[in-house]
Amino acid sequence: MPEFTDKIAFVTGAGGGMGYRVACDLLAQGARVLMFDIKPPPDAVPGKPGQSIYVRGDLTDEAAVAAACARAIDEFGGIDCLANVAGALWFDRDRSALDVDLEVWDQVLAINLKSIVHTARHAVPSMRARGGGAMVHFSSTQCLRGDPAPQDAYQAAKAGVIALSKSLAIQLAGDRIRSNVILPGPTESPMQDRWRADPDSRDATARAIPLGRVATVEDMANACLFLLSDRAAYITGTELLVDGGLLSKP
Repeated sequence: MPEFTDKIAFVTGAGGGMGYRVACDLLAQGARVLMFDIKPPPDAVPGKPGQSIYVRGDLTDEAAVAAACARAIDEFGGIDCLANVAGALWFDRDRSALDVDLEVWDQVLAINLKSIVHTARHAVPSMRARGGGAMVHFSSTQCLRGDPAPQDAYQAAKAGVIALSKSLAIQLAGDRIRSNVILPGPTESPMQDRWRADPDSRDATARAIPLGRVATVEDMANACLFLLSDRAAYITGTELLVDGGLLSKP
C-alpha cells in the first residue's frame, strides 16, 4: 500500500521546484494534496481525478492561507501533513543588513518566515482534531554561516524557521504533532536559475561539495517525505542537513 494513503497534505511552493516535487511524490504515495503557490499551476499534476487541488495565492496574505486550509478541510476532510517549502531568495535586492532596503527586508521575512505562522496556525487545529500530524519546514544551510556576498534578510528568516519549528515541536508534542526542518544545500531548482546562464558557477559549487554534485529537487523531496512519514514518528524538533556533506568540511 502507498505510504501516505488516506493522508491529506498542504504543500506550499507547489507550483515548481522542490514544492512541486514534494507534492508529486505525496500524490504518488496515495495522499490527497492541496498545492499552494503564487505562481500559475504547472502544466501537469500527477494523481487521480480529485486527488489534488491547486490554489493560487499569496502566502503573506493570512486570509488567503486560511481560505486554502478551509478548502482542504472541506473537500478532503482535514490536514495531516504540512510542508512549508515556499521561499524567496532575491540576489538582486537582498544584501547586507547595513544597507538593505528595509522594505525588502520586511518582504523577505514575510515570505520566508511569517508565512509559516500563517500555515501553521490554520493547519494545526485540523491536525489536533485528527489526532496528530507532521510538519516540515524548509530552511537553508545558508543560515548557519556567513557569506561575503550576503543575503541577510534571507539568512535571518531561515534561521528564524529553525527557532519557530523547535518551539512548535515542544508546544504540539502532546497533540502528537511533529515539527522538523530541512536545511537544503545548493540545489538545482528554479531558485538557482542563475546557473543556467553560468554553468561554470554551478560546476564550481559541485566541486566544493564532498559528494561531488549539487542536490536535486528529488533529494529534498525524499528527505521531506521521510520526515512527514510514520517512519519518523519519534523525530521532532530537529533539523536535517541535506547538503552532500558541505557543512562537514573543515
